[in-house]
This record gives sequence, C-alpha cells and structure tokens, in this order.
Amino acid sequence: MSMPQALKRFLHPALMILLGLAGLYIVTLVYATGESLLACVMLVTLACFVWIYTSPKTYAYRYLFPGIGAALIFVVFPMLYTVRIGFTNYSSKNLLTFKRATQYLLEETYRAEGATYNSSLYPEGSRWRLRLEDADSGAAFATDPLDLSAEKHLTLKASPSPASLPGEEMAMKDLIDRQAALKAITVQMPDGALVRMTGLREFAPSRLQYARNPDGSLTNNQDHSVIRPNLKSGFYETSDGEQVQPGFQVDIGWKHYVDILKDPGVREPFGQIFIWTITFAALTVVFATSLGMLLAVLLNWESLRFRSVYRLLLFLPYAIPGFISILVFKGLFNNNLGEINIVLSSLFGIKPAWFSDPFLAKTMILIVNTWLGFPYMMVVCMGLIKAIPQDLYEASAVAGAGPITNFFKITVPLIIKPMTPLLISSFAFNFNNFVLISLLTGGRPDILNTSLSAGTTDILATFTYRIAFEGEGQQFGLAAAISTLIFLMVAVISIVQIRATKITQDDKR
Repeated sequence: MSMPQALKRFLHPALMILLGLAGLYIVTLVYATGESLLACVMLVTLACFVWIYTSPKTYAYRYLFPGIGAALIFVVFPMLYTVRIGFTNYSSKNLLTFKRATQYLLEETYRAEGATYNSSLYPEGSRWRLRLEDADSGAAFATDPLDLSAEKHLTLKASPSPASLPGEEMAMKDLIDRQAALKAITVQMPDGALVRMTGLREFAPSRLQYARNPDGSLTNNQDHSVIRPNLKSGFYETSDGEQVQPGFQVDIGWKHYVDILKDPGVREPFGQIFIWTITFAALTVVFATSLGMLLAVLLNWESLRFRSVYRLLLFLPYAIPGFISILVFKGLFNNNLGEINIVLSSLFGIKPAWFSDPFLAKTMILIVNTWLGFPYMMVVCMGLIKAIPQDLYEASAVAGAGPITNFFKITVPLIIKPMTPLLISSFAFNFNNFVLISLLTGGRPDILNTSLSAGTTDILATFTYRIAFEGEGQQFGLAAAISTLIFLMVAVISIVQIRATKITQDDKR
C-alpha cells in the first residue's frame, strides 16, 4: 500500500474523531451554561452526524443530513423549548434559575458603619488606578493598576496616595459602562477595613446581606429575619409571605393550560381573541377570493379593451412590499388627518373613529387585508379560468344562459376545487398574520377589565407577543403555552391542507 493510499485510509477516521471531540466539547459548554435541552438536541444531532458519515449503510443520507441537522437545531429545538417553557412560571419576575437567584441574594450587600470614600479612576497605560478619598478627613489612597475589561472578583490593597494622580479622570459615561466590573472589587484599606462600591463615585464598608443556613434558608444579616425558598411560587419568601426579588423558575405543570380554560382573567380575552382570529382569517379568505375571482372573470372578457393595463394596475398591490402598503393605509385611515376621513367628512359630514372603535378597527383591518390579498387570488383564478373548456360556455349560450348563470354554474364549481388547498393555505397564513395587526393597529383598542395585555383587534399571534414582551408581567410561560396551542391548530390546518391536496390530485387522475 502506497503512502498516499495509507494516508487517505486513516485521514477520514481521524477527521471524524476530531470533529466528534470538538462537537462533544461544544455540547459540554452549552450544558454548562444551563441549556440542557439545547445540549440534548445538539448531542443527538452530533450522534447522527457521526453515525451517518461513518457507516456504509447510511451513505445515501449523507447528502440529506445537513438539512436534517439544521431542522433539528433550528426547527425542532425551538418548538421543544417553547413547549418546555409552557410548563414553567418563566416571566420577567422569574428569569433566573434557583441556583442563580440564590447566588444573587448571597452576593447582595448593605452599607455598614465606617468611613465613606469618594472614588475616581485614573488611567495608567491600558489599565486604571482607583483613587479613594476620605470624605471627612480628606486622606487619599490608591490601588495598584487594575484591568476593568473583565468582571472578576478582586481584593485590592490601598496605600496612601498623593493629592492627585496623573491623567484625566474617567468620565461618568465610561464609569457607568464599567459599573459591573467595579462592583466586583473589594478594597482593603490600610487600617484593615474592607470597602466596596456603594455608588458610582463612592466606596464604603459593606457586609453581605444574607447568609446561607444548613436547611437552605437565608438569614438577613441586617435585621436577622429568615427567608425560605417557595418552590411553588418561585420566590424566596419571608415568614409573613412577602416575596423577595429576584424570583426563579419552577415547574408548574399544566397551570397555564388550566388558566386558559378556567381563569376568567385569561379565558375571557383568549376566547374573544380566538373567535376574532378565526373570523378574521375566514373573512379575509372569502373577501379576497371573491374579489379576485370577480376581477379574473372580468379580465377574461375578450371584448374588454386595455385588459393588459388593467391586469398590471390590479396586480400592483401585490408587487408593493406589504409593510409599505400597511403603513400607507394607516395614514389614510387616520382619524383626524387621513384622506379617507377628509373625504367622508366633506361628503357625509362624518369622521369614523377607525382606531378607537373596535368594530370599525376590525372593518379597517379586513379592508386592508383584502386589498393586499386579492391580486394573488385574481392571478390564480385567471389561470384556472383559462383551463376551462370553451365548449361548456358555448353550450350554455345555446341553452340561453347568461353571464351570471355561467359564473355560478360553470366557472365557480370548476375552479373552486383546485383552489381548495390554496384557500386553506391562505387561511393558515392569515391565522398568524402578525405583521398586519402589529403595524396597523398594534392590537388596539385594548380590552378593558382584564389583567393581561390584550386588544380587541389582536389575533392569537399578536396576543402572544404582547403577553411575552409588553405589560408589567411579561409572562413568557403563558405565552409559550398559547404558542403551543397555536402550533397545534396550524398543524391541524396543515394536515387538512395535505388531505385536500391529495384529494385534488386523485380527482385529476
């Protein structure tokens, strides 16, 4: 065996071993950060990678695996992560893990008795020297140069310093940027006192706020009260039930799903928004399809002059980016300055409150979405009408039927069945049409007398977004539970679409 052949024989296994070890190292790092679910998905993906690219039996899958691996990490993992969050109390008040929340409390300090020092930072090369000046006596002290680029817990010794240090004092803006690194520093003064940062330009003696007890509770060193972790609420609590921030994440089981069904504060806005989401998606499909089909029939009229010009003009709404059209309509429907209200006021003396009246706001949304959706339906219907045999229309004309009869007896029945998968897809798209609602109304006007951030024009997608990222609670767990329900609904719609497509294909055969 020649040297190149021997090298080629052992190069592939060596490369796979190196890639496997590198992958295991990355998985270990991800797991160490607390992302166990992501680490599990990455480990499964890595195992599949090693197996597929080393086994002769899986040679054909080597071309498919990059797409499958990407789907596992970027599709399956977010889905599983969302489902997982739906069973926790994850929110803006319960962001940390139990371990991290405990560590945060153990690192909290309070001001103790002793001298107060005014602090300032002066450059020394690429590093900084911390200067402390006694607020009462004026005595000055300085530390050795330190690096503020890393947030490490350091204990520095201070020694007497001249009245001033060379260089320009650090500006307030830069001081704020390095606040986290300064808080990790403890300075030992010449008399043995330990001082820490208590203000942007102040160091003073401080003590740890809490001390850990053997049973897991924490004792407040300042008032000697005891706080205990409540693994149901996700907070450390005092003896009288007062919750101590920050909270931590805990598993709460099916609570969010039960709240959706039973808690009036969640059930009522969810039910109202769910009904509007179905109505909005269904009416959009009906209006856009009806208008598109009608225009397609008119544009197929052979005697119509300038048909190509009309087709181009009617297709323009679809060619323009949707967000631009939405923002233009938002200006047109403006209650006071919009052109639509100006025209209505001059003709009929009325100025509808499009954005503050729930019914008018929903009407406006349907008008705008119909405008955005009819061009595509028109083009599809034009193509399907062209496929209808002309003999049917000629026979209908001999029988004395008119255009309306031809439309309802020939055109609609022959094109509606091939369009069924497209109509289902359009319904599914509008079911989650986040951009339209977000840009046009933002879900408003708001639903009153509810604890959640919800609006009368919200659909489930925007409702979930507002729960997760707006309002005081920012309830990520509840939003994840609703997202899971939305996923299941869209999955059902997709299955119906697949079956409808299969039926259409079978009929063609």
